[in-house]
Amino acid sequence: MPSPVDLPAVLATIDQPWSPRTVAVLDDYDLRVVHTRGEFTRHSHPETDEVFLVLSGSLTIRMDDGDLTLGPGQLYVVPKGTPHQPYSPDGRAPPVGHPGPRRRPKTARREPRALACSGT
Repeated sequence: MPSPVDLPAVLATIDQPWSPRTVAVLDDYDLRVVHTRGEFTRHSHPETDEVFLVLSGSLTIRMDDGDLTLGPGQLYVVPKGTPHQPYSPDGRAPPVGHPGPRRRPKTARREPRALACSGT
């Protein structure tokens, strides 16, 4: 039987912001955690949604329709194709959920992406 993932232990190994670590694989997607601080590059995912789940601190997601700030325990799904920019002004951002694709699915299903973030 696989062991559970100790997210605080994994996060303790990350010494640079925006340097994700894969903690699990779900179907065709990597589930990643990352420390946040400052701005990440504005980007979009034309074929997948992206899930942000904040475990501690706060994270702002900048989008064309306005900024959205998430706190601990809050989750938001950025729809596929939506330009967005994660931002954490003071590095106190949470683990957020961001599984990145291992390989792009060839089906019409909308596969979720998630990112877990934590302040440094």
